Amino acid sequence: MPELPDIEAYLHALRPRALGRPLLRVRRASPFILRTVEPPISVLDSRPVTALRRLGKRIVLGLDGDLWLVLHLMIAGRLHWRPPDAKLDGRLALAAFDFAEGALVLTEAGSKKRASLHLVRGEAGLAEHDRGGIEPLDCDQAGFAGSLRRENHTVKRALTDPRLLAGIGNAYSDEILHAAGLSPTAMTSRLSDTEMARLFEATRATLVVWRDRLCADAEAAFPEKVTAFRPGMAVHGRYGKPCPACGTAVQRIRYATSEANYCPRCQTGGRLLADRGLSRLLGSDWPRTIEELETAPVRPPAPRAR
Repeated sequence: MPELPDIEAYLHALRPRALGRPLLRVRRASPFILRTVEPPISVLDSRPVTALRRLGKRIVLGLDGDLWLVLHLMIAGRLHWRPPDAKLDGRLALAAFDFAEGALVLTEAGSKKRASLHLVRGEAGLAEHDRGGIEPLDCDQAGFAGSLRRENHTVKRALTDPRLLAGIGNAYSDEILHAAGLSPTAMTSRLSDTEMARLFEATRATLVVWRDRLCADAEAAFPEKVTAFRPGMAVHGRYGKPCPACGTAVQRIRYATSEANYCPRCQTGGRLLADRGLSRLLGSDWPRTIEELETAPVRPPAPRAR
């Protein structure tokens, strides 16, 4: 699933192509991509794009008249910049957003079409798509710690929970935890203040480095190969390969559709995370699917102990 750095790269590439320009029309190859009926999508025809935002892992286009298009790519959705009036052929194409200079085409691999598009009115309508997590690059250390300690989860789960932190998923959480030297199964309630500070700094540094790197790449060309597995990552997708910090073979935990990659020497004191207790922990704390995590009801913050 495209995460904060990937979404920022898309937005960086879209600003010179779409911001301030009329969206001529939205074409749909799949009727199911649009999940709202009011207002109708046709009201967008020829309205200028007035804003481009990220809302967690969602891409938001603001259009004249306080209208907002909210696009969630989910796991396999991707964006492509094509020539004007590009054909929507093949099984992957879902929709096209037509501009005079080109077409922004949405595709999704796989048979399960999970990507979604919503059209809403006003900031109130937009707020309904906010999962509630704080922005990790906008908060201070106290706010970061308060959000992660709001509920007691494994730190891997907490980093990827959109109700706690916005924009972080499976790939960058692996990289953050490696940079922080923390086990993915450490419980948030048991992190010391020093460990939480280290996690905060690692989160910011990891996201900034990858955001800036991907946005720099987007200067040269529209990001066509957005993937969770990138050269230069320390542990994510590198099972069995040497850790760049110590040379130890990277290990992984698999549970349902989720996976955590980690270095046992840098993160767990040399211990491999594979035992019955771990299985019970993951069974109670990790969601079985990405969709389960992305669509879980937003709960109000738990009251603080006095």
